[in-house]
Amino acid sequence: MLTIDWNFTIKRNIFILQLLGLWPQEDEVYKLNLYSIYAFVSIVVIMGGHNFFQTVNICFVYTDLEALATTIFITSTEVLVLVKVYFFTQNIGRLKKLLSLLKKDVFQPRNERQVEMIKPILNFWKNVHGSFMFIVVSTIIVQSINKNQLPFSAWYPYDYTISPLYELTYLYQVVGMWYIALSNVNIGTLFYALLTYVVVQCDILCDDCKNLTGPLISNQRIISCIKHHKEILSFSESVNDLFEMVILGQFVTSTIVIATTLFMLTLVDPLSKEGLITVLYAMAVITEIFIYCWFGNQVDLKTLL
Repeated sequence: MLTIDWNFTIKRNIFILQLLGLWPQEDEVYKLNLYSIYAFVSIVVIMGGHNFFQTVNICFVYTDLEALATTIFITSTEVLVLVKVYFFTQNIGRLKKLLSLLKKDVFQPRNERQVEMIKPILNFWKNVHGSFMFIVVSTIIVQSINKNQLPFSAWYPYDYTISPLYELTYLYQVVGMWYIALSNVNIGTLFYALLTYVVVQCDILCDDCKNLTGPLISNQRIISCIKHHKEILSFSESVNDLFEMVILGQFVTSTIVIATTLFMLTLVDPLSKEGLITVLYAMAVITEIFIYCWFGNQVDLKTLL
């Protein structure tokens, strides 16, 4: 039996989550230390504050239909990200225990042939993560380029049009935007990775079952396949329990964003900067929903084999 470090596949994902304050070191959970203080600043001050000032701005622009639609368009997704972050940090201990289960011998490939069989699936997840990051980063860069105005319409309890308050507020919005976007991408793609692991385990189990025939068949091998099947079901149910509410929120919010996007495109020139930002933003949201559906469908297909 070979030993694979499943966490190696998602090491880039985990590294970014650590930078964002969403992944305590090793097998630790949040406790009173410097990293938890950094996580508080990251989540509450940067991400939460950034979203709060935009949400309050709704009270000042509700009479302007275009400005109101733009504000709702952005803040609805950012509120969802904060909800994701909340559930993610609350369940970080369960999530780490779930990943540690993959170290069990029952989840390891039996031979080199199975290792080669699962490599394309794991590489596909890496490509999805990279592509999703590219779409989001492109959107952020385009949104960040603004002259004489802030990237986002927001209310602040001071006059941000004067220097250096303008520069500091501009920096605060850009940093907040990066934190929120990267949190959204890497929490989502971590869920995709867990679904990928379920698919991979189904492939390993199917391969083991196909090779039960012949003179080498034994009760022990049959029992091993049954135990593996039960472990896969348990792992899959745990993944679903961790992310079901987040995914429900994602679909509800994405529906609102897509509807708002179509309305926004009737108010702006599609070839303008505002139109480009709107289209890129919609592409990111639609891509996220598509990937959720695609990986979920892959799990369903594997269970039918």
